[in-house]
Parts: sequence; structure tokens; C-alpha cells
Amino acid sequence: MTNTAQPPASGKQRRHIVTTGAWLLTLLLTVPAAASCPAESNADLAAIKGVGEPSPLPAGQEVITEGVVTGAFLGRDNLDGFYLQQASEEGPVGLFVYMPAATESDAELIAPGQHLQLHARTGEHRGQIQLQRVERVAACVSDQFPEPKAVEWPLDAAELEALQGLLVEFSQPLTVTGNYELARYGTLTLAAERLFRPTNTPNEPQQHETLLLDDGSYRAFPSPIPYLDEEGTRRVGSTVEGLTGVLAHAFDAYRLHPTTEPYFVDANPRPEALPEPGERLRVATFNVENYFTTLGQRGAADAAELERQRAKLAAAVEGLQADILALVEVENDPAALDDLVEQLSERTGGHYRAVGGEADRGTDAIKVALIYRPDRVEAVSELYADNAPTHHRPPLAAFFRRVAGGPAFGVITAHFKSKTGCPSSGDIDRGQGCWNQRRVEQAQAMNGFIERLADAEGHPRLLLIGDLNAYGAEDPIRTLTGAGMIDLIAWELPPERRYSYVFRGESGYLDHALASPELAAAAAEVRPWAINADEPPFLGYDGPDSAAPYFQADPFRSSDHDPIAVDLDWPGPE
Repeated sequence: MTNTAQPPASGKQRRHIVTTGAWLLTLLLTVPAAASCPAESNADLAAIKGVGEPSPLPAGQEVITEGVVTGAFLGRDNLDGFYLQQASEEGPVGLFVYMPAATESDAELIAPGQHLQLHARTGEHRGQIQLQRVERVAACVSDQFPEPKAVEWPLDAAELEALQGLLVEFSQPLTVTGNYELARYGTLTLAAERLFRPTNTPNEPQQHETLLLDDGSYRAFPSPIPYLDEEGTRRVGSTVEGLTGVLAHAFDAYRLHPTTEPYFVDANPRPEALPEPGERLRVATFNVENYFTTLGQRGAADAAELERQRAKLAAAVEGLQADILALVEVENDPAALDDLVEQLSERTGGHYRAVGGEADRGTDAIKVALIYRPDRVEAVSELYADNAPTHHRPPLAAFFRRVAGGPAFGVITAHFKSKTGCPSSGDIDRGQGCWNQRRVEQAQAMNGFIERLADAEGHPRLLLIGDLNAYGAEDPIRTLTGAGMIDLIAWELPPERRYSYVFRGESGYLDHALASPELAAAAAEVRPWAINADEPPFLGYDGPDSAAPYFQADPFRSSDHDPIAVDLDWPGPE
């Protein structure tokens, strides 16, 4: 039986042949397996790709070839094609078949496990060899579905090249190490384990090869968003087991299009709210990701986004239960800080107050701030500012004492120069991000500021807490610890917990808590609260339209940085 489909763009008619009925029975009885297709093939997949040959077949050549379908991704919402695989003297060979004109009857025929013969032309897309301009699709006598090739990540370049287009199965669990593009392109970044920035912790080598788990399409902003759990998220640190699919190379990366539903294990579940500090005092830093009441600037684009931002920040601050909160990335306008303090007080049930004073906040679009709960602590100084010209945003400091009594101590907050906006020369990226020398200069200025604060207040009990835009083993942090400050995160936490931020699939801590030795003795506990960095960005206040069904007024992805909390405990009043 022959079914005629619509003519392709070339003007030639494509025939869709189904081998059924008495003709198929005769074929099964009289034709050897090598000749099980309606016509004689003139090229195998190895020759088309150039496997074991000096070069592949030239683009545009008409071929008759055959193979077993290993993955069907038909339709514009998918890959507009399917994968064929064939045994050869060089081993199994896989190839993508681009077929945007596939019909519903084609889709019934092009199914995993079906042995097909194609009349098509060779082609290339983004440097990858494929078959295209399919003119005839015929079903052959059924062949055995190929077993997925068992592999283990990472794979070297030669192995990846040989496996391209093949059905593979990963024998070990893989870890989600990045989810930045999940809403935009339906991809997750996988690795053998969670990856950390090489400069985050000294002497912690890792293999940094990554694989993209794709969704069988290259469309933007898929709806629904794939790979989400029952809570509508897919956190970094989740693992996926028994991953099976076709390995492909596209858009400068190796990626896997799954042929069976990936099985995820929630190895990094969402954390609970932090326990109440009780008799301790809790100091925390929180980068609030551009809290702007001037709409359409760096923060919320409109009133709806601002409301979402307020709701999420309030939920985060309520769970954080900080007595003193160092805020980063607040709009450099008094009205924005006033609004944020008012919103947090109304929505959390805990009254907050900003430390007063005439300290210079600088001219940058964003600033740092210190707020506190007057029912728990009292501010015993106004704001100090370090106006060294190397700072883009002047660091601020204030001194506090517990209402119930105890020694006074100082809290300093800062936001060092970011790693972005690289210059064409000078302070370029030499392994620690752009502007590293500027951050070192800011750390040097901070050392002087710390000395002046200790002299002004008559004691050295000081805590520096904020976003220093430097990972734990980078020069700016070494500059501070070299002058005597103690890195509480490195002091208290194992390497796998030292992160507050995820960038391009690598975790690390840009947010810091550094204490003078005199204050470090009172640091009972330090912890990042992992509510943001592990969460996919689409859950934030400014997520795309496709993310609207998943938005919740909860603390998760209230910012792109995790807050860092330090609990201080003194035995009694001084």
C-alpha cells in the first residue's frame, strides 16, 4: 500500500511506503535480513558521516539509507526530526534526520524501534552532518532495537565525537549543577557532582566537564517548563538516575535528548526556615537583587513585579529572623530604603528600623544599608561610611548592643565591585573575574576602615558581612584574612556547603561573614540559608510569562543570592 503525502518544498513528490499484508509476509519468508527494505540502500550511515572514511559524503547528495529509529522528536515544538542508528564495522553510528514536513501518518511510522529506509539528501546544520529533504520513507522488516550504550560521565573529546547521534545510558547518577536556562531553553546543566568555582576553596580540584539535559527541542520559553518537581522547581543539587537518550552536539555544547522520562531524586530539598535565635543575636546579610521603587530601572519593571518582589523578600526576611540585617542592592534613594523597611515591618510582624546618620551613600545607582529590630538590639552609634575613592558604593558600619545587655559590637557591610562590565585592557579577567585588582584595592581600604572603627569605638569587636563579589580563595578575601579577619564560612563549614551563588553551573560564596578574632569567639553558628541560589531564576519576581503558573509568594528565589546568617552568643553582660 502506498500513501502519497504533500509535495516537499523542492517540488518532488515524497512517497510514504508501509510494508504490510501479504507482501510483507512474502518478504519475511524469501528475503534475507540484509535486504529487508523495499529498495537496495546505496549508502550506510558510516559513509554519510565519514566514520572510518577520509571524509563524509558531500552535502546535497541523494542517498538511500536505512536504520532503526532511536528517538522521535517530530514537530516544530520539538527538533523537527528523528534519530536513526545503524550497526557498522566501525561500531554503531547515529544520525539526525531533519524532517519538518512530517505528517501525522509519518509520525505513526517514525517511532522508536521502527526500522526505516529513507530516500533523502545529505546536509549539514551548524557544523553537524544530517539527512534532510526526505522524499521517501519506507518501513523495513522489523529490526532489533539497539541497546543503549552504557557510558559514564565525564567523557573525553574523542568519546563524545564517536557517541554523537547514538542512544546512550549513563550508568551513574548525574547531578544538576546549573538551572539558569531551564525556563528559556528547557535545559539543565549536569555534571558528575555539583561543581564549584575553582577559586572558591583552595586545593579542591574537580572535573568541570558538563552535559546539557535538553528537552527534545530547541524552542525558546517552553510551556510547560520541563523537569519540575511537585513544588514547581528543580534545584541545583538534584540528581538524575538511569538517564537515557540520544547524545547530540548543538549550539556549541553536548546535550542529551532523553528518550525515556528522566528520573530525578530530590537530593537537595528546600530548607525550612531558620530556627529562632533565642538568646543569641542573629546578624545576616541579604542581597535583595535591585530593590527599586523607581519602576523600569534596574529592579521591578512595573507595579506587579514590585509587588511580587516585596512578597518574596518579606517571606525571606520572616524566615531569616535576623536582629540586624545588612542589605545589599537597594536603590540609592532614601525613599526606596524607607519603603523596604516599611514593607518588611508590615508583612513580617517584626518592626525594623534603619540606622540613621548623615553618612555619604555615594553616587552609584545602588547602595548598602543596615536595619535592625529595636525590640532586640539598640544602635549605639550612627552610621560610619568609608569614602575612599576606590569604592563604588561606600561601605557602611554601625555599632549595636543587645537590649538585654552585653558588649557592644560593630557591623560593617559592603558591596565590592562586580566581576562584570569587563574593560578591554587593564583590570581584565586573569582567573578571578574582571576588576579583581579594584576589589583588592577595596579590601585594602576596608582594612584601614576596620582599624579606624576599632579606634573610634575603643574595641575591636567587628563583623564584616556583605557581598564582596570575590570567592573564598581569591585575592580580595586573602587581603582581608591576611590582615587578621577570620572567614567564618571557611572556618565553620565544609567545602560542599560554602556557596551562596551559582554562576554558569558553578557554585561559590560571594557573600561573606568575616570577623575580627575578638568577635569570632562569640560566633556560635554561621550558615547560608539556601533559598535562592539553588532555585531556577524563572521563579523570581521578574520571571517570564511562561513562569506565571509557578510563582509563589514564598522565600524561594526571592533573590539571586542566598542570605548568610551569623548567630552571636555571649555568656552575659559585659
